[in-house]
Amino acid sequence: MKTEKYKKLIHQRIIQTIEDWSNQDAVAEQEIHRFFHNLKGTSGTIGLAEVEKFSEAKELLFSEKSAKALQLANWSEHVLPLADMFPPAEQRVEGSELDAGSLFQAHSFDENFRTQKRVLVIDDDVEFVTYVKEILEKHDYPVSIALTAERGLKIFYEWKPSLILLDFILPDQSGMYVLQHIVEKAKLEHIPIIMVSGNFSIENQVNAYRSGAMDFLAKPLEVELLTALIENRFAMKKDWDRSIIVDELTGAYNRKHFNRMMRQQMDDFKRSDYIFSLVMLDLDYFKHVNDTHGHLKGDEVLQAFVSTAQDVVQTKGILCRYGGEEFALILPRMDSVQAAGLIEQFRHTFNAIKFPVKDAAFQVTFSSGIAQISGETGHAEKLVDEADQALYCAKRAGRNQTVMYSAEMLERKNETVLNLIVVDDDPLIRDILINRFFNWKPTNHAKVNALGFADGRSFLSSDWYDESAKYIILLDGSMPDLDGLEVLRQLRERYPGQQLLIIMLTARNNTEDIVHALQIGADDYVVKPFHMQELVLRIERLASRILND
Repeated sequence: MKTEKYKKLIHQRIIQTIEDWSNQDAVAEQEIHRFFHNLKGTSGTIGLAEVEKFSEAKELLFSEKSAKALQLANWSEHVLPLADMFPPAEQRVEGSELDAGSLFQAHSFDENFRTQKRVLVIDDDVEFVTYVKEILEKHDYPVSIALTAERGLKIFYEWKPSLILLDFILPDQSGMYVLQHIVEKAKLEHIPIIMVSGNFSIENQVNAYRSGAMDFLAKPLEVELLTALIENRFAMKKDWDRSIIVDELTGAYNRKHFNRMMRQQMDDFKRSDYIFSLVMLDLDYFKHVNDTHGHLKGDEVLQAFVSTAQDVVQTKGILCRYGGEEFALILPRMDSVQAAGLIEQFRHTFNAIKFPVKDAAFQVTFSSGIAQISGETGHAEKLVDEADQALYCAKRAGRNQTVMYSAEMLERKNETVLNLIVVDDDPLIRDILINRFFNWKPTNHAKVNALGFADGRSFLSSDWYDESAKYIILLDGSMPDLDGLEVLRQLRERYPGQQLLIIMLTARNNTEDIVHALQIGADDYVVKPFHMQELVLRIERLASRILND
């Protein structure tokens, strides 16, 4: 790398310092110490070995803590020899003037990239930071500079860097002072802090590491070492960040990241009226996939779902795993109509995927609900609830479709019907149960339809089933002609488990029979004779489960 212009900058700085100090009555010893300290680090970094060696020796002669002021006769003999260590300048190197605007303004990069790889350099050696800035920006790292501790703290909180290079000695406060004020927030946000200093003493290193610095580099810096270290730390930071916000199984973002992104989108909307849409998506009959083909195949379906969504959505949105087989997609700058178009494109692609099993294959669909931010939404939780209501409507309407939220959905939600079917050859039991539940309302839903069948065969051969409805079936375990366990087996083979829950009513107070019923697919069992209140509580629990699925 060419360093000629930086050598000229250092030479100009030395000449300017001599001129400035000559016009003063006296120069603080601390200032002289800092001058040689910075000069040592910078000159060594860009290859001025003679200047580096000279500065290192002179730095030791002056105390960084002394309040003494030195007259011209006392400091000039130490500083003036530096002017003769540079060859005469034949011509001015283009760009050698220090441009304050270019020093403090990073290049224009993609905003996401800037956020991920921002470097803040806190160091009062102008030539050094200018040199480091150019090196890092040639490696595509946006850089911001602070020459004081106060400025460094301000930029840290406002600019939100991803990595910090922090000098040990600063003009207003020490680097350790800065470290102590930022280390906790840096740890929370996984921001590596690299201390740099011309004083590479064990004491300084120990203090830095114990205070939370990740690395300690000695000035003069080896450029290749610096860039390799920064590259390594950014790779480490990427892994940290990924492990915290990405769902390990699917590769989608997780619930924590979803909450963070929702807050950000809400803030953008309140500040600038930037609209966005939220889509809640749920895989249809996913429990049936796990029960029939196993959890490994279920995992494969989830991974394919996310991979397909990422291919279709790309950079247009943020896909998060909300829980189980439910996902949330945030679509910035998109209204609900645009969101629906994108989701239908995704649906067409995903529905075409065939998942092989033995000598066959199966396909999976999904339902989705869309809600668009508006002035009435108010907060993120309300938008999630609206998208959930739209999703629920899509599932209730037969699944494999997308529904956009409307205000009328809140009323429709309370119109949900749960079908309670009693299959028992005892007419008295049927009448008691049907009458008890005919006008019963679950705590969070509106209406129950109750009907009965005298035997399993008439029940199975009837047209009782509607694929858009939900069912709780009270099934007697011992009936003539067709045993209740056989009815249970056929129900589990023919119908998706998410739509019907089954309670076995049995007079067989036999553990083996009960275990057998649960193994076949019963969700609960009640031993006859039963207490009605106990049965109501069990049905209430199952109703809440199936109606919220």
